[in-house]
Amino acid sequence: MDKQFLKKITCQSPEDLPYISALVSEGKIKAVDLKFLPENRIFLFLIERPDKENKDSKKINSIVKFAHITSTKLKNFKYYEKNKIFELLAIDLLKKDHNYEIVLLFSNNRFITLNAEVIDIELTDQIVTND
Repeated sequence: MDKQFLKKITCQSPEDLPYISALVSEGKIKAVDLKFLPENRIFLFLIERPDKENKDSKKINSIVKFAHITSTKLKNFKYYEKNKIFELLAIDLLKKDHNYEIVLLFSNNRFITLNAEVIDIELTDQIVTND
């Protein structure tokens, strides 16, 4: 039986973020899979991303979770676009006062800004699919 080991990457400093950003770039996210849970201070999404590690045509379904999120801002997202699929280009980080702004950059000039007290990001692979 061929067992497949899926990865889990955590980011807790600004130096770690480029690794997760590179892995999720060019990934596809359905609007309905973007979730902010304010009572738990968690923002997460399901993403279908290219398998950049092995450089093949497979896709990997992953969950990206941001913890300690105090608020979110969306730009150029419409509430009626629930079934729309967005392409994530990069994740960037800005230090503002004593907090962080985590910016999710999407194609077509869309972005989501997450305000966080600390950096706590986790990428967890769920399943590998063939293209």
